[in-house]
Amino acid sequence: MAPQPFCSVLLEGLAPDGGLVVPESYPRFAAEELARLRPLSYRDLAFAILSPYADDIAATDLKAIVDRTYTKAIFGTEEITPLATLEPGLHLLRVANGPTLAFKDIALQFLGQLFEHVLAQKRQHLNVLGATSGDTGSSAEYALRGKRGVNVFMLSPKGRISPFQAAQMYSLSDGNIFNLAIEGVFDDCQDIVKAAAGDAAFKSRYRLGAVNSINWARVAAQIVYYFKGYFAATKDNREEVAFAVPSGNFGNILAGHVAREMGLPIRRLILATNENDVLDEFFRTGRYRPRAAAETHATSSPSMDISKASNFERFIFDVVGRDPVALRSLWETLRRDGAFDLAGTLHWQRVQTAGFTSGKSTHADRLATIRDVERRYGVIIDPHTADGVKVGRESRPPGMPLICVETALAAKFAPTIREALGREPQRPAAYADLESRPQHCTVLPADVAQVQSFIAERAAA
Repeated sequence: MAPQPFCSVLLEGLAPDGGLVVPESYPRFAAEELARLRPLSYRDLAFAILSPYADDIAATDLKAIVDRTYTKAIFGTEEITPLATLEPGLHLLRVANGPTLAFKDIALQFLGQLFEHVLAQKRQHLNVLGATSGDTGSSAEYALRGKRGVNVFMLSPKGRISPFQAAQMYSLSDGNIFNLAIEGVFDDCQDIVKAAAGDAAFKSRYRLGAVNSINWARVAAQIVYYFKGYFAATKDNREEVAFAVPSGNFGNILAGHVAREMGLPIRRLILATNENDVLDEFFRTGRYRPRAAAETHATSSPSMDISKASNFERFIFDVVGRDPVALRSLWETLRRDGAFDLAGTLHWQRVQTAGFTSGKSTHADRLATIRDVERRYGVIIDPHTADGVKVGRESRPPGMPLICVETALAAKFAPTIREALGREPQRPAAYADLESRPQHCTVLPADVAQVQSFIAERAAA
């Protein structure tokens, strides 16, 4: 597509042909600029990193949006994403202290403020359509509830998210929030979102937007905590680190890839999957083969029960030298054959120099890791974070600092914590009676037409 300003990309979500939007280039920070960034607060760091992307928002407005978003009142600490050192060289980046106890609050609280600002300036409304495997939905809804000019239609796979995650979303009664429980798996939800957004006439008529990590603004906001975590774990900008990141839709670790492209000294990005190991298979073999819905396992780290990783498209775009023709060819092969294989190609050489390694974690691994981390360090981690810690400890380069990126707080996954530790995880007082609150959702089949009809009847005018 022709280049678009940041705010247009924010509101549109997907490109007109259904593809994902990427910046024409990544800004790169030289050594002296990294030195300038190192002592900054989270708010000032976020402003410095987001400014080159959000270049059509006045600096004073962007600074005000950032300052309203990243506060102690919202995230519990002025550090926003504090680094917990478990032992020398092993760190946990605490990014799940927001309103819904998940890392996605970091970006979505920012997007909520952005949407309201931009829509007010343009005197427009937006109908946000999203899919969630557990945490995106509640983070988006808490960020957008009551916001002027925005309705939210959130799809989740019926019965495949934790009771806590479901109750977080379904207990909201705000008039601009609509929850749809889809009879299928997350990939069905994601396919519906992409199909509806790819219907140009429907998207235009009902002003559809996106909050999933298909929205570039969300990925951009997540870049910030990689810089913050790196600075907290090191003393000198010549030090290299490894980040371990639990990954399902590839959005979180993509932000780490972009941070590396922007000059952050990340030696290794360690991708951890659960039993749904499509991404692990790719980074080990070069073959990308999404699974059918029937092959997608329901696991105890449900936010990663994904077999088609949307943001993977953005990474492969970089791998093929940012050639849209080459990317389209690969995705046509994917549609035709159900897979593509980069092994033995020049593209595979680029993958191998991009700093990624990967590994897989099972239910038994999660339980063992949760027990081990609690026993050694007195910290209770959630099952997704356990996947990251397990694979990260196995894959870290010797002697290199390892930063494990937290996914959520353990309270969201009480059944697994009970199985691992024999007791309930502590939950914030605000959520004490969450599951017993009245819940509101509409169950629909995995059918694009029925979802579009639901939206058409309730879309913001």
